[in-house]
Amino acid sequence: MYLHHFGLREYPFGLTPDTSFFFDSLSSQQALNTLLVATREREGFIKVVGEVGSGKTMLCRQLMRSLGPEFQTAFVPNPYLSPRALLADVAEDLGADPRLVGGANARKLHLLIRVLRYQLLTLAQQGKQALLCLDEAQAMPIRTLEMLRLITNLETEKRKLLQVVIFGQPELDARLAHRSIRQLRQRITFEHRLAPMSAQEVSRYVPHRLAAAGHSGPQVFSNSALWFLRWHTRGYPRLVNIAAHKALLSAFGRGRATVGVRDIHAAVQDTAALRRRWRWPSLPLAGLAAATACFFALHVTAGT
Repeated sequence: MYLHHFGLREYPFGLTPDTSFFFDSLSSQQALNTLLVATREREGFIKVVGEVGSGKTMLCRQLMRSLGPEFQTAFVPNPYLSPRALLADVAEDLGADPRLVGGANARKLHLLIRVLRYQLLTLAQQGKQALLCLDEAQAMPIRTLEMLRLITNLETEKRKLLQVVIFGQPELDARLAHRSIRQLRQRITFEHRLAPMSAQEVSRYVPHRLAAAGHSGPQVFSNSALWFLRWHTRGYPRLVNIAAHKALLSAFGRGRATVGVRDIHAAVQDTAALRRRWRWPSLPLAGLAAATACFFALHVTAGT
C-alpha cells in the first residue's frame, strides 16, 4: 500500500507484538530490568499491571526473548482456563510428554500435578529454570488463581521449581484482593505498573518503528503531528500504532511525503477509541480568549 511511498520494507505500526520493534520507554525498560533481575534471583511471583494497550504483551515477549538458555518458559496468552486446563497447558509448554498430559490424566488433577512435578524436577536436574508467563491474568478465575498458587509450592529442599510472572490490566489488583487468594497476593515479591509514553518518548517511538521497518530518509511525521498524536492517544502504544498507521494512509492518499496535523486529524476521526477525544486543547485557547477580552475591555474603559 504505502510501503514504497515511504521507503519501507514492512508496515511499521502493526498491532502484533513483534519484539524487533520493542521500544525502551522509561517505564517499559524499568519493567524489563525488574523482570530480568527478579527471574535471575529466582523470586517466586512477579506482577506487571498496565492499562489496555500499554504494551504488556510486547513486554512479556521481550522478557522471554531476553532470557538465556538456562530458562525453560511456558506462555499462557489467555488464562481464562479451568485449573485442570491450566495444569495441562503449563506441563505441555514446559516439555512434558503430551501422552502423559492427555488421556486419563487430563481428567484427574492429582495426576496432572504429578506429571508437572516430574517435568519440573527433570528440568531442575538439567540445570534449567522453569518460568511461567501469564498474559491477561485479570481474566483468570479465582479457582485457577488458587491452583496457580498451589503449583508454585512444588519445590526441592533448596528452591522453588516454578517461577511465575503475571501480566494484567488494573482489574487484576481487585481480583488479587479476593480474600480466598490472599496467600497468593502475599507471595508477589516484585511488581511494576506500566505507564504510557511521554510526549518526548512518542517523538522517539514513531521514528524508531519507522526505522525498524526500513525507513532511512528524512523525518516522516512533522513535530506538530507527533505532538497531536501523543495528545490524542495519551501515549498508549496500541493507540499510537493505530493512529500512526492511518495517518500514513492519509498522507499517502494525498501524495504527501510528510505526515501533518491534517493526517492525524483524519486518523482520529476514523478511530472510534479516539474520536470522542477529538477537540482542540481547551486551556490555551480559553486563556487566549480571556486575554483578548481583557485587552478590549481595558481599551474600551480607557476610551470612555
